[in-house]
Amino acid sequence: MQEQRSREPSLEVAGVSSHLTVSDKLWGQTALADNRAEAIKQTYLLLGLSVAFAIAGGVVGASTPAIVNLFSGWIGWILAMVVLNVAPHIALAARHNPTLGVTALVGDGFVSGLVLAPILSLATVAAPGVIEGAMIVTALAFCGVTAYVMTAGKTFSAPRGLMAGIFLSIVGVLVLNGFLEMGFLGLLISGAIGVFGVFILVFATSEVLNNPEADSPIPGALMLFAGLFNIFVAAVNILLRRD
Repeated sequence: MQEQRSREPSLEVAGVSSHLTVSDKLWGQTALADNRAEAIKQTYLLLGLSVAFAIAGGVVGASTPAIVNLFSGWIGWILAMVVLNVAPHIALAARHNPTLGVTALVGDGFVSGLVLAPILSLATVAAPGVIEGAMIVTALAFCGVTAYVMTAGKTFSAPRGLMAGIFLSIVGVLVLNGFLEMGFLGLLISGAIGVFGVFILVFATSEVLNNPEADSPIPGALMLFAGLFNIFVAAVNILLRRD
């Protein structure tokens, strides 16, 4: 059981970079030309699509014993590593082909959900409520930053994005505690995960906006999805260990 948790995969996406410092990405502002403002909104729409398919993959995987067994063993582990590294590269290579690129993007999301089948199945039995808590915490981080991005206008302010995301995360975790009764430690852990998730998203969004080589919303969506995926995996593992 412990081994199963420690072997959960993480997503990495290469090919997005900029010359900004960490401080610039978290505390700076970026002027948005019309095309760049539209591009970041498209990026977040594609990100939402990836997240939706990842949820679908997680539901299918966790409820299918054959998939749980596959990704619990070393063969499934190797398969997961191959798929999670190959699928993003296919999407990147096809970024100028809307149909193929978006198909690869949602496929990456769906498979990412499938490979989490063992830990999701474990959580539903060992710690009821953990999955709901982790999903809500991750969703709040996503929704807070997304709401700001969609209404940012001509300037993306990283501090405002942080404040919007953190505020929504904290309020949401407080409300969540009333339903799941997580206790003080669970509340603290969930809140910290939400805040960390907001920082990751704002950092990645600033990097996407300032990437001079960005010529498609697909690479940015992949990068942001990788951040959300890793946040969710961390949230589930932390909340499981707490229980």
